[in-house]
Amino acid sequence: MVGVDVNRAVVDLVNQGTEPFPGEAHLQEKLSELVPAGRLRATTDYADAIPGADAVVLVVPLFVDDATWEPDFGWMDAATASLAEHLTPGTLVSYETTLPVGTTRTRWKPMLEEGSGLVEGRDFHLVFSPERVLTGRVFADLKKYPKLVGGLSEAGASRAVEFYEQVLTFDERPDLERGNGVWDLGSAEAAEMAKLAETTYRDVNIGLANQFALFADQVGIDVYSVIDASNSQPFSHIHRPGIAVGGHCIPVYPRLYLSTDRDAEIVRTARLLNASMPGRLVDQAAAILGDLEGLTAVVLGAAYRGGVKETAFSGVFATVEALRARGARVLVHDPLYSDEELGRFGWDAFHFGDRVDLAIVQADHAEYRTMQPADVAGVRLLVDGRNITDARTWAGTPRIVIGAGGIAAPVAP
Repeated sequence: MVGVDVNRAVVDLVNQGTEPFPGEAHLQEKLSELVPAGRLRATTDYADAIPGADAVVLVVPLFVDDATWEPDFGWMDAATASLAEHLTPGTLVSYETTLPVGTTRTRWKPMLEEGSGLVEGRDFHLVFSPERVLTGRVFADLKKYPKLVGGLSEAGASRAVEFYEQVLTFDERPDLERGNGVWDLGSAEAAEMAKLAETTYRDVNIGLANQFALFADQVGIDVYSVIDASNSQPFSHIHRPGIAVGGHCIPVYPRLYLSTDRDAEIVRTARLLNASMPGRLVDQAAAILGDLEGLTAVVLGAAYRGGVKETAFSGVFATVEALRARGARVLVHDPLYSDEELGRFGWDAFHFGDRVDLAIVQADHAEYRTMQPADVAGVRLLVDGRNITDARTWAGTPRIVIGAGGIAAPVAP
């Protein structure tokens, strides 16, 4: 098995048997087993990896332009061109990067055929099979969820099903009528839409929860008790509100969906609402404190979610920007990042015990669940954007929990 990456540092670490992405469960264990045994190596050279391969799985980032919301295929086009240059007959090519509907057939097929001189469906097979894993638990998710496959031909789909059944094992899922395993969805387009649909659903659901939370704050209702009550009925699955929706998937894939379904206003509205939440909470804090000019604020959590050392589309960026726009001096804290690492983002680091006027919980790290008022000395307002702090611990400190009905009243110890 050969891995290809343009990042020489990643390649070198893999070849040393060292995990390039700390925090991914079981990754080091797998590398320690496979690399010394000669069963896995990495290279930056496509010519070293592609010719003669039975299967090529491509998982290269696809970006979205922040201004236009149009997909930026730059990296994927480059990888596809390099793949095509060295593609040989008999290879199965599977794209796992989430794509707008129709991309496999209308973009990758012509590029691969032109670059290789081969014909898809005769000389090689092309399929789409979306990754359905979360950072930190990739190996567990590969077993837990069905592997979706969509081909451009029946023969290609059959090859893909055979390949994935050989390389993956699946947990028992008695809750699935179809049973866990490799699912052929009948076309690349269906597989592309399935991945977009499952992720866009989450963004729209969170947007709905945030809308409920904003209204609940206006009328003094605890939205969490409302959501729990609603979800006690089996047809309701309302998600939780929060200061931000981050990560590689949920903030990005609805925009990929919108690139081909431009009339999907419900998707657009939810994405815009979710993106506005950091600014809305900063505005709320400013209204309570009177003004943020000259005040010191700390954003607690650089990561997009607790326990994961990853800042992809994290709410920290919009929160810091909104605070600075109001004249606040902004510090950032994250237990997973060193002061030097935070400094590379242009942030000054906060340390527990430092004095601040305003603290905003942006990521649901475990450390923040047990945080004490003394950890943010002198704090005049705590904004809990993840509903993880303990009301009794913060008795007497003005505290906002999004969707909890406004400023929390003091709670007796």
